[in-house]
Amino acid sequence: CRDLKGELHELDSQWRTDSCHDCSCSEGAIDCCSIFSTPSDYDEENCVSILNKETCTYKVVEKDDHSKECAVHEWVG
Repeated sequence: CRDLKGELHELDSQWRTDSCHDCSCSEGAIDCCSIFSTPSDYDEENCVSILNKETCTYKVVEKDDHSKECAVHEWVG
């Protein structure tokens, strides 16, 4: 199987991408799904969501002060 970056993967293999997706290669197909939940209900005017690619988790913080977390009322995924 050839992924979107052009890298080859063995049949019946599994891997995690640098964008936090678990992928698998089967006969004629590559299947990928995200391994994180995405914040969907928070104050988008004053806050920003940041994906930590090492832990594959989102943190929602104030735009002006990333040390202050914002309340998230709903997560998707």
